[in-house]
Amino acid sequence: MKAESSEVSFVGHLGEMRRRIIFTLIAFLVSLCGAFVYVKEIYRWLVRDLEFKLAILAPSDVIWVYLKLAGVIAIAVTLPVAAYQIWLFVKPALKPQEQRATLAYIPWLPILFVGGIVFGYFVIYPMVLQFLEGMSGDFSTLYTADKYFSFMLSMTLPFGLLFEMPVTVMFLTRIGVLSPARLAKGRKLSYFILTVTAVLITPPDIMSDVLVIIPLFVLFELSVGLSKWVHGKKEKLGTA
Repeated sequence: MKAESSEVSFVGHLGEMRRRIIFTLIAFLVSLCGAFVYVKEIYRWLVRDLEFKLAILAPSDVIWVYLKLAGVIAIAVTLPVAAYQIWLFVKPALKPQEQRATLAYIPWLPILFVGGIVFGYFVIYPMVLQFLEGMSGDFSTLYTADKYFSFMLSMTLPFGLLFEMPVTVMFLTRIGVLSPARLAKGRKLSYFILTVTAVLITPPDIMSDVLVIIPLFVLFELSVGLSKWVHGKKEKLGTA
């Protein structure tokens, strides 16, 4: 009887997860369609400083470029929706205080995502592009729209996701998945992963690496500090 009850509960959780995922996908598709309405204006703003027109190799390239740009906007819009669906899924397992506290993190997700994109676009992307253009001085260059924006997104999108680290750590600490002790224990490994990430996405010179590594380390230490703060508040509420 107990086994049957557990099986029914498991199936119910799977059904609930499926509903949350479907709702998130619908939100992404709606956001993608909405962003696609304004994608031409976004494209023109991004190429405003270029002294040449980007080339396309096939008519379908235009669609792919617009989809990539609209996709980034859709991700930013969908992030709080996805976070809210996750919160609804874990809500039954949270105490009332934890429900209110974790819900307050959600509005910060799109803000931090956009902040990471802005950092990548105005700091990392021009630095890397200038370095590569300096190396290609002996070559005749032709930039296609698809390659240009694929390169741009590879320099900006990862930072949008990395800037979510503090809020994600706070949320996972609040629900008991992470703790300051675990984060401190994994500090060396985290530093190594962040350093490798910075080296891979920046030009091969020490100054560029340092300019990226320092913000990533600051983000990690900020996440550890916020985890300690959340953990301390959680313990105080538990004691009370």
